[in-house]
Amino acid sequence: MKRKALSRALIGAPVGLLIGTIITICISLTVGDGNYYPVAPQLITDFKNELNAYIIQSLLCIIYGSVCAASSVIWETEKWSPLRQTLTHFIILTASTFPIAYYMHWMEHSLSGILSYITIFFISYLIIWITMFAAAKKQLTKLNKAVENKTE
Repeated sequence: MKRKALSRALIGAPVGLLIGTIITICISLTVGDGNYYPVAPQLITDFKNELNAYIIQSLLCIIYGSVCAASSVIWETEKWSPLRQTLTHFIILTASTFPIAYYMHWMEHSLSGILSYITIFFISYLIIWITMFAAAKKQLTKLNKAVENKTE
């Protein structure tokens, strides 16, 4: 399982970088002045220049992608109940996502910004989980029908 998690982490690293790029496009659209901001404007201030800010953001996006991908092995832990898998995965993603998003200024640094981010994260997670659950249920139904057909 550790080998599988490491393998997925290596694949997840560039995906995390891609997600970070998509977030910067969203931030640029939110600013609305027609310019592309490779990092949140506040991050440039924090790191004294755009290059340093971009390097730090890229490294954190790589770490984020790796953690997300590696944590997917939780879904294959057959000894765990679906509830335990879901809660463990949610905790790991929340613990990695929130600090990075806060540090990178992907959310407003206020109570309303934090609550908005948590709400959006939770809803996104819930949608993904429901989609995965529905796909698994569909696959299980298909397998059950195949077994029924073979036993008849």
